[in-house]
Amino acid sequence: MKAILGEKLGMTQVFNDDAEAIPVTVIKAGPCTVTQLKTVEKDGYSAIQIAYKELPTRKVNQPMQGHFEAAGVAPNKYLVELRVADSSEFELGQQITIADVLEKGAKADVSGVTKGKGFQGVMKRHNFKGMPASHGAHKVHRAPGSIGACATPARVFKGTKMAGRMGSDKVTILNLNVVDIDVERGLLLLGGAVPGPKGSVILVREAVKA
Repeated sequence: MKAILGEKLGMTQVFNDDAEAIPVTVIKAGPCTVTQLKTVEKDGYSAIQIAYKELPTRKVNQPMQGHFEAAGVAPNKYLVELRVADSSEFELGQQITIADVLEKGAKADVSGVTKGKGFQGVMKRHNFKGMPASHGAHKVHRAPGSIGACATPARVFKGTKMAGRMGSDKVTILNLNVVDIDVERGLLLLGGAVPGPKGSVILVREAVKA
């Protein structure tokens, strides 16, 4: 599994050879450091752990300090584990850059945490059309209406669409086009939008269904 952690910088547009505007998301991808190797003999499966965004040692607790010292790398803020076919192909302290993961014209899957919206009503959260706006309707224009509980079944079914917390969910977008890569600056341009606000950390992988 080829993957890398990065930071979402925002959206812009680029033009192709036919002068068509392509909306892209700009991601500062990597570099990431290999901080742990897991093997079938020792752990029951093969995987590597990669770290992103270095931190001062004072900002890491003692157990994590020991973890990074064992790998011989500086402390990092974000860690993620990736399943691989053979972890012996990697070594502790190895640097992974965007050039090792993707190339221009490839497809990528992106995972991130969406923007949190707080407590929202049914019109924003579930696209309800709302109540009538005239003909004597009182202040019920954005109300959900009946939720279906009567003598039978005398309860509200689980999963009924109602008001509640919205956003801040992990979402994966599949098969985004890699429009361009700037290897020197570690920038990745993906066609379309990716989950999360500016500055959020996302995981970019080689597409699994391409």
